[in-house]
Amino acid sequence: MAKKLRGQGTERVMKKLQTNIELGQYYEAHQMYRTLYFRYLTQKKYEELITLLYEGSVLFFTHNQHNSGSDLAVLLINVLNESDANVTDEYIDKLGNLFAMMLPDSPERTNFLTTALKWSSKYMVESIAFGHPRLHQSVALTLWKEKNYQQSRYHFIHSTDGHGCATMLIEYHSTKGYPSEVDLFIAQTVLQYLCLKNKSTASTAFHTYTEKHPAVSSGFPYLLPLLNFLQFLLQAIEREKLAYFRAICEQYPPILKRVPFLRETSPWKKFFLQCLNLVSLMSKT
Repeated sequence: MAKKLRGQGTERVMKKLQTNIELGQYYEAHQMYRTLYFRYLTQKKYEELITLLYEGSVLFFTHNQHNSGSDLAVLLINVLNESDANVTDEYIDKLGNLFAMMLPDSPERTNFLTTALKWSSKYMVESIAFGHPRLHQSVALTLWKEKNYQQSRYHFIHSTDGHGCATMLIEYHSTKGYPSEVDLFIAQTVLQYLCLKNKSTASTAFHTYTEKHPAVSSGFPYLLPLLNFLQFLLQAIEREKLAYFRAICEQYPPILKRVPFLRETSPWKKFFLQCLNLVSLMSKT
């Protein structure tokens, strides 16, 4: 239950609210939460309101009142925007927890995540303005637990958790992929990390995947040419060797054609071509 809030009028409402919850009168409780929402928003008591909405949302989810819980969760993001709240780990954790409590296929969950990511990216630079990496990581971990590998992978790509991403990909490939795709699962991921200028996470994901995947039986040089390409690519970027980078790309075009990421219809291909031009990843040497 929310922390005790000031004011005799509010205390009476909170006692009645608690009674309604205990009696299963969820509609009445929901309306009371909304009454307090408008009251505290007008009074600009943002901190108290954030606590109220978060704990109320958790309470509704705990009682399987998902529509009411989702409504309060969205109102919480409205308060974060209205109060111009800083993007802190505490708030990110709260939003991640609320996402995890929502029904996986509900439209309310999609709406909540969209608004939460938008709020979390308001102070971020353009190159990573897709939402805060920590929030993406939290969402990715939840989706992984739900075995929604495809969406989990998307959110891992926008996080900095290369280790978690690689571990998820190993499970994803082992349960859903073909043996011949073992190199494709990590190749697409590494290239997308690089397109987002996140070479450190790309390297972590690659090395975790190749070290832990049971189907990658030997270290570098690998039996699979595409894995060797990725190894060379990461080395070239790390060492900022332009000639080395170009030589690698000239040697491997037939192999790269296997990567769905680079098909003509892929929206990522444009970003990869930018990587080939080394606009941001490497200095001219």
